Amino acid sequence: MSLFDLTGKVALITGSSKGIGRAIALRMAEHGAKLVISSRKRDACEAVVREIDTAHGTGRAVAIPASISVKEELQALVAETERRLGPVDILVCNAASNPYYGPLAGISDEQFRKILDNNVLSNHWLIQLCAPGMVAKRDGAIVIVSSIGALKGSAVIGGYNVSKAADLQLARNYAVEYGPHNVRVNCLCPGLVRTDFARALWEDPEMLAQTEAAAPLRRIGEPDDIAGAAIFLASPAGRFVTGQALVADGGVTIAR
Repeated sequence: MSLFDLTGKVALITGSSKGIGRAIALRMAEHGAKLVISSRKRDACEAVVREIDTAHGTGRAVAIPASISVKEELQALVAETERRLGPVDILVCNAASNPYYGPLAGISDEQFRKILDNNVLSNHWLIQLCAPGMVAKRDGAIVIVSSIGALKGSAVIGGYNVSKAADLQLARNYAVEYGPHNVRVNCLCPGLVRTDFARALWEDPEMLAQTEAAAPLRRIGEPDDIAGAAIFLASPAGRFVTGQALVADGGVTIAR
């Protein structure tokens, strides 16, 4: 059996209608997982389900829209997942928000709270909801999509970076709590990836050229570049890895 085999595993991925979340979902489907595609918009979720159905046959994926900012919607998301597919084996907390670009000194309370609620508190809620089922089976993997922004300061996305640094500690703490039950919790830290979410950071040609020149691989990431790392953390290949932050950034953090 392949170390990366996910056959029969139920994977719930937030923010999986596009970008990194969609790429992770498509690749996990290739490795045998049953997928819950979730974001705010049902139409976008159902489009990804159709992609998976076309490639792997119907019944491998379901669309369950939810807003990560509303606890009741996340409770309904997990309950509906369990009703339709069974308990969650793999949780990927990918959805996030960043409503503010600029110096942290200028961020409003409302903007900062939104970042912390959506990027930290929602992950905490989802782990609280999914982990008990994993504990009962003595098997589970949780992946929080953080960022290399968690490892450095920024004059542009400081608020976002604070939230992503908090995610690293969230993973470490839950890894300690759930490790005795064979439930692993890790963070995945992408660098700049060509997604709609990060458009403001790569659509400017001059900024893009500077970023690519500073990266050892001389390019920014594509969503599919991150999917393999998520599969490693979720699969038997990563069974002895917990509480860690896996960086996938083309070498940017080691070159600057």
